[in-house]
Amino acid sequence: MSDGAAGLPPLPEMPAFEAGSVWLVGAGPGDPGLLSLLALHALRAADIVVFDALVSEEVLALARPEAAREYAGKRGGKPSPRQPDITKQLIAHAQSGRRVLRLKGGDPCLFGRGGEEALALAAAEVPFRLVPGITAALGGLAYAGIPMTDRTINSSVTFITGHKVGGEVPDAIDWAALAAGAPVLIVYMALHNLPLIAAKLTAAGLAPETPVALISKATTPAQRVLESTLGACADEADAAGIEAPCIVVIGEVVRLRQALDWTAPREARAAAAARALAARGQRAAS
Repeated sequence: MSDGAAGLPPLPEMPAFEAGSVWLVGAGPGDPGLLSLLALHALRAADIVVFDALVSEEVLALARPEAAREYAGKRGGKPSPRQPDITKQLIAHAQSGRRVLRLKGGDPCLFGRGGEEALALAAAEVPFRLVPGITAALGGLAYAGIPMTDRTINSSVTFITGHKVGGEVPDAIDWAALAAGAPVLIVYMALHNLPLIAAKLTAAGLAPETPVALISKATTPAQRVLESTLGACADEADAAGIEAPCIVVIGEVVRLRQALDWTAPREARAAAAARALAARGQRAAS
């Protein structure tokens, strides 16, 4: 990496991106400002970038001009490359002596199949590196003004996926355990199955009035946030035309958005913050 502006210390030295290796890198949820230094280094060094559907054009534009680009996106309900074919291509590119950047939206190992691809590379004796990225939940909640945890509201958070390989709601989820023990629930890829997910959580004991936020196209200029409740979120999302990709947040932390939405007018935030601080004091005293 090159030095920064005059008078500033140089950026840290980055590890060598060796020919014949694959870096599995998280590109974050969309805003290129959320890339790590390692991710930017990989973009500037790679010979080929194999990228997912959710990698933004702004991030791809940071790759060196000579780098080849290969689309390997998987979107529900649309023709997509098969996972075995993607891993075979990664191996073939590396064995041909190229520096291969496998660029994934969010984090490669949180519902991103990074572990699957790394296993295939390891079995083929292809050198690889895992580079984490800001996952859609972290980036999306921050850009929506929703803290993932708050010490007076929740001391745990649970991540689940809203669909399995065939698009159905995962059948291995213990909905009763989630309803009873997950104070904040963050659901990836939930929009298509949101009516069923909300119904299962309600049937398991979670109150229909539980706050819910849907964050569509998180951290991009097209980001939209819909605040709702568990009982109404599916109908309201449909009426509002909320689109995938979408992160769904369920829990009391959603109420803090009125005070912490840093894109909203300061006066509105101040009044909401005063109410939130008063509620915090009541919870701490109880």
